[in-house]
Amino acid sequence: MNQLRPVGDQLRDWRQRRRLSQMDLALDADISTRHLSFVETGRAVPSRDLLLHLADQLGVPLRDRNALLLAAGYAPAYGERSLDDPALAPARAAIDLVLKAHEPFPALAVDRHWNLVAANGAIGPFLDGVAPGLLAAPINVLRLSLHPQGLAPRILNLAEWHAHILERLRQQIAATADAGLIDLHAELSSYPAPEQKDAHADYGGVVVPLRLRTPAGDLSFFGTVTVFGTPVDVTLSELAIEAFFPADEATTKILRGI
Repeated sequence: MNQLRPVGDQLRDWRQRRRLSQMDLALDADISTRHLSFVETGRAVPSRDLLLHLADQLGVPLRDRNALLLAAGYAPAYGERSLDDPALAPARAAIDLVLKAHEPFPALAVDRHWNLVAANGAIGPFLDGVAPGLLAAPINVLRLSLHPQGLAPRILNLAEWHAHILERLRQQIAATADAGLIDLHAELSSYPAPEQKDAHADYGGVVVPLRLRTPAGDLSFFGTVTVFGTPVDVTLSELAIEAFFPADEATTKILRGI
């Protein structure tokens, strides 16, 4: 969202993105539909508290809540620090602890655009044969996954995984309207992928596995995502830890033996 756009326009966009009518949002926020209409059309200036309350009801990301506040003439409510900032040292230590504890299984931390922030020592099998250019900072893990010179040639269920990644991105775009994610989705959509086949039967449609060929043998994983609870810093709110678990006993044995 562009902070230079009128606050009413931004609020209306978020409401429509959440597929809510003015009456729906007004009821959720415990304000009158008339007042909400006046705010959206610029006939009324919302207070800081009301703006934050509406943003909370709409699930607006912290970065975009700051943009709403700036558009209304208020100071941002949420800080944005580098991960190297001493104030975020406990959070960075927690990330490193979670990643290390997940070994010998792979885990990594990414920012809002899927750029790699940190990874544990078990990520090695994922990087075998990847073109050096894809490993130059910032490393985008989705590009690394689907690029023809990345993991794609070694992903045994590439059509299924390609479709899964694009769907995850679509869901993120629907939730955040992030321009960087929109560009990334367009790029990944242009990468070649084999024709989609039926989902892998072993998992019954419950999860989409990542099935990867490595020098040590074929590996199968399913992933989980962890985020920080109730963050009040923009950077922290946009971090996620993706942990990969063995989807079969053979993968467990191979990884424990590496």
